[in-house]
Amino acid sequence: MIYKNLLSSINNRVNIISINRPDKLNALNIETFKELDKAINLAVSNSEIRVIIITGFGKKAFIAGADIKEFANFTKDKGHELSHLGHKILSNTIENCPKPIIAAINGYALGGGLEIAMACHIRVTSSKAKMGLPETSLGLIPGYGGTQRLARLIGKGRALEMILSARMINADEALNYGLVNYKVLQEELIPFSVELANKIILNSPNAIKNAIKSVNAYNQPDSEGFNIEMKEFSSCFETEDFIKGTKAFLNKEKPEFN
Repeated sequence: MIYKNLLSSINNRVNIISINRPDKLNALNIETFKELDKAINLAVSNSEIRVIIITGFGKKAFIAGADIKEFANFTKDKGHELSHLGHKILSNTIENCPKPIIAAINGYALGGGLEIAMACHIRVTSSKAKMGLPETSLGLIPGYGGTQRLARLIGKGRALEMILSARMINADEALNYGLVNYKVLQEELIPFSVELANKIILNSPNAIKNAIKSVNAYNQPDSEGFNIEMKEFSSCFETEDFIKGTKAFLNKEKPEFN
């Protein structure tokens, strides 16, 4: 399968999918979202693939957020459609994938990029990576499940601090918070992730599928939180703060909110 914004390779039952938009710091647009959805579903249907690794092309960025230009002029309704698409792919395709997905975080994982990493089953980070949910600096909130998954992974207090301040954390903080499972040197990231995948491959694929389903069931009582997030995310569109924040970002300026 040939993709416009992805690279995909299969070796020894491991499928490495790389987001390939280096000139945009691998920023996530709708086309890339849909290609990622297709690539993962193809991996699920391929009996030769046992583990999936998602990473970013190059050394600078995993996924440095969403492509702001694409949604800067969205209405509330378009914002809700975008959030719904993100939730569908992150929840159905990634989090509930019957095959383990490892996020190999090679650089900036911001906004939608960190949300994708959090939806993966295991996270390995480069020592040079930085992570954050900076949406409030754009007059937005995380819209792909970030408000829910971050709180579940690192606790309500730390999640609120990260989201409200829009600050990035480094790899050491991410490891200390429990946001990632492992921190390794940049050059060791893919080999370490592949080694981890190979350990998983030794075990029963049926048991792994059932384990993923069972662990994910832990979060089901909170599913209403995702619906609230979609509503609040879309309500930010068309607001003065959103217009001001996205305009400042695109002009490489700092927004001044009243």
